[in-house]
Amino acid sequence: MTPRTPGRTARRPLRLPFRLPVDGYVLALLGTVALAALLPASGAAATVTEGASTGAVALLFFLYGARLSTREALDGLRHWRLHLTVLGATFLLFPLLGLAARGLVPGVLTPQLYSGLLFLCLVPSTIQSSIAFTSIARGNVPAAICAGSFSSLAGIVLTPLLAALLLGDSAGGLSADALLKIVLQLLVPFLAGQFLRRWVGGFLLRHKKVLGYVDRGSILLVVYTAFSQGMVAGIWHLVTPARLALLLAVEAVLLAVMLAATWYGAGRLGFDRADRIAIQFAGSKKSLAAGLPMASVLFGPQASLAVLPLMLFHQMQLMVCAVIAKRRAADPEPTDAPAASEAVRTPAASEA
Repeated sequence: MTPRTPGRTARRPLRLPFRLPVDGYVLALLGTVALAALLPASGAAATVTEGASTGAVALLFFLYGARLSTREALDGLRHWRLHLTVLGATFLLFPLLGLAARGLVPGVLTPQLYSGLLFLCLVPSTIQSSIAFTSIARGNVPAAICAGSFSSLAGIVLTPLLAALLLGDSAGGLSADALLKIVLQLLVPFLAGQFLRRWVGGFLLRHKKVLGYVDRGSILLVVYTAFSQGMVAGIWHLVTPARLALLLAVEAVLLAVMLAATWYGAGRLGFDRADRIAIQFAGSKKSLAAGLPMASVLFGPQASLAVLPLMLFHQMQLMVCAVIAKRRAADPEPTDAPAASEAVRTPAASEA
């Protein structure tokens, strides 16, 4: 054993105060994209994968409906100001910023990447990761649960309608066929899940872990189908490394603006610290799990470029919000926020 020099202390290795959450599921998504680039489905295989992807989207929204407790969401109506603030950030402020980014075309963003960026702005908020970050930061966890649930419920209707209105032909417009496709693949399965929840809810809860793999596997299938179609159509020559770097820069600015707007805006509206934390995390985040299958329905063969901004934003929001949540947790100010439930998990492991 080496003796210590008197008057000196042992030097400790430098360590980061926390680990940034590099989402393993995002790595799986990137691997699926690489597989589609190397081995895209074409011909009869494309027909099979497209049919399987359509069924996977319907299954996903059935499971979303069967899991989402509308009773819990309705119980949270007494905190209606907070929920309206989150919905306003998600479906009003985000879209307005997306529309303002139209001035970046074509100098910074290609029209296709801009469509994906605008679609990202229309997607509902997350549930699980918003809850997890709110819990870490000692915020109002029950409010985060209700706000995420409201956003998901509203997104089933608002996201497709806003996409059809704001994206025009890129998302199929407002034709009768497009609306019928949205209703059959998204709304009907979701409502069926809500209707059958009382009978299948217990089964889903008991097999939550296994069904989580079904969720993620279904989304991987949707991504593979979308990117295969993009490769066959030859649209990937439109994306260069420089364009991707510019897209990341634009998304970083978008996320920074939303984080600042939700935090300081909630303060100006008179919310306390715990509520401001819930509003910031629920109002500034976007759901990859809901956005990917919606994009496959709305964009068809162009879905690969449409979901790329959402995939990048998802990982960025996890990393940035992890930093903010840790800093909020170290805040010496007392909080009367309700304690988090023991079921809260880390966002990188629990939500796509």
